[in-house]
Amino acid sequence: MQLGTFSVSLAVKDIATSRAFYETLGFKQVGGNQDQKWLIMMNGTTTIGLFQGMFDKNILTFNPGWTGAHEAADDFTDVRELQKTLKGKGIKLTTEADEKTTGPASVTFEDPDGNQILFDQHVPSPKK
Repeated sequence: MQLGTFSVSLAVKDIATSRAFYETLGFKQVGGNQDQKWLIMMNGTTTIGLFQGMFDKNILTFNPGWTGAHEAADDFTDVRELQKTLKGKGIKLTTEADEKTTGPASVTFEDPDGNQILFDQHVPSPKK
């Protein structure tokens, strides 16, 4: 299973304060919109997302079809295929992608300890 680029999506209380904190650690904004209360920040190959008011808790995030350089990958496993694999392995999903569609979609589930996991594909489906 190719899961794509990994990041941690952090549920933050104040986007500006969190941004300033992570900038002191050397992170730079590479995406998002602070006015919309979400930012994507990188330090080397490490990516974090800061999200104010969007999530209840932190989420482990995988982006199928996205490289570590924030570019669309040529070859990757579509989120709907990942969903089928997860369901086939008995993993209970909390949200599902519409299997009749292509392109951007997401799937969420939890690990045995209640940690949220998000597969968030925001690029077109791979060509077959």
